[in-house]
Amino acid sequence: MAHVHGAAEHYTSTGIHPSKLLMWLFLGSDCFFFGSLIATYQAYRGQSLTGPHPHEIFNIPYTSISAFVLLMSSLTMALAVNSIRLGNMPATRIWLLLTAMLGSIFVGGQVFEFTTFVHKGLTLEVNLFGTTFFVLTGFHGTHVTVGILILLSLLFASLLGRLTPRQALTVEVAGLYWHFVDIVWVVIFTVVYLLPY
Repeated sequence: MAHVHGAAEHYTSTGIHPSKLLMWLFLGSDCFFFGSLIATYQAYRGQSLTGPHPHEIFNIPYTSISAFVLLMSSLTMALAVNSIRLGNMPATRIWLLLTAMLGSIFVGGQVFEFTTFVHKGLTLEVNLFGTTFFVLTGFHGTHVTVGILILLSLLFASLLGRLTPRQALTVEVAGLYWHFVDIVWVVIFTVVYLLPY
């Protein structure tokens, strides 16, 4: 398929489309938000006087699979962006749906993990580890959930004919957000699950 060009696009003096610029600004502010949460987690790392402690409850193989699922969703998101740029709407819909499904599997896995931890005695109130862990990973899970809703809205818009190759930038901007939450998870997974406590 030939590459589909959108309608005349307006760019800021930076050469970046306003929609994309706004998303970059939002993601920049979100970097500070997650940076502060990660820094707080690190500052209180190992200072919990009572358990449960990470080594008592973490299931690294399970969380690794969950992380892999989320990382694979970055690939399907990139394929969705590429498909709409090529004007291939059926493929765009498939990749958007797959991305949303992979994101949903990740969130479902996180809910299961949270439930398991609560049954093992880890809550927001029990110790500093519980507080910082649930706040950090919970906010990330919320970001992923918002991303899933965005993807599903794009999918339904395309089914109704309201999202066409002329709006490829909309999918690209959604892709920026999705890749961001994936990258943030790589950092969280490394800091929270892999670094020795």
